[in-house]
Amino acid sequence: MKKALSVQKQTLILIAGIVWAIAGFNIVRIGLVAYQGNFTWWRALLSVAVYAVFQIFIFGKMVGKHTNRILQYEEERQNFFRFFDTKSYLIMVFMMTLGIGLRVSGVVPNGFIAYFYTGLGASLLTAGVLFIVRYVRVRAEHQSVSTAA
Repeated sequence: MKKALSVQKQTLILIAGIVWAIAGFNIVRIGLVAYQGNFTWWRALLSVAVYAVFQIFIFGKMVGKHTNRILQYEEERQNFFRFFDTKSYLIMVFMMTLGIGLRVSGVVPNGFIAYFYTGLGASLLTAGVLFIVRYVRVRAEHQSVSTAA
């Protein structure tokens, strides 16, 4: 493993948080732009529902799963791309391709993009924040163990 590409394993949690937060922010931005001229309270409620479904059933669980996977690496230093596993990279590529394809093709109306992207992006952004919170906690625990030893 090249040293230039390696980081402490808990830093992978921070990298995941930054990546998810940036992705979430960008998707929320697309959704909010699509809301211009398409806002209804019904769509706003749909955004909340999309957020809840993705947060409860997908991204909330993903944060715990990836944090545990990262912390179980035996070697302290890891390649910085290992914040995701192969399956997660494939899912990300699929989601990006599908999302871009839907928007560019015009198959779905802007009203759908507005509520779906806002809810999805907010959930991704929340996952990013949760990864960063986990990183802070893990780092604090690691430092307190190091100090106690």
